[in-house]
Amino acid sequence: MPAERLTEDAIRTFAENWYVALDQHLPQDQVLALITEDLEFKVPEDTFLGHQGFGRWYTAVTNRFFDEVHTVTKVEPAIEGDRAIVRVLVNWQAKIWDPPAARSQWLGFDADQTWTVVAGPDGPLIKQYTVNDLAPMPGSASL
Repeated sequence: MPAERLTEDAIRTFAENWYVALDQHLPQDQVLALITEDLEFKVPEDTFLGHQGFGRWYTAVTNRFFDEVHTVTKVEPAIEGDRAIVRVLVNWQAKIWDPPAARSQWLGFDADQTWTVVAGPDGPLIKQYTVNDLAPMPGSASL
């Protein structure tokens, strides 16, 4: 099946849908369908490679964070044929609970990210994902 053409609108919609998937803790196979098999996923705690590496990260975060809300504030794609470099700014808020604490803690961060997106058969796919900066909001607990 031929790859879908990348457009700014398709990339913006894809970014929104990516964070809906993360917020809803969709089944891992549904999230893997949004990334390439050779993904390079760089977050502050480590770099995860491919579906297997991403799967380890996804299992860890979906068992650690809850009540997640990602709010996309900027999506700036620079499209070059069948790939795009995309700057994404997103506000992430969530809760964590560390046993045996009596209460959960609130987390809030503004993330500056760079993605490389490629054209896939059903739309954009993330090939590289880098968190450039993760700035805590006032009052946020630490990660």
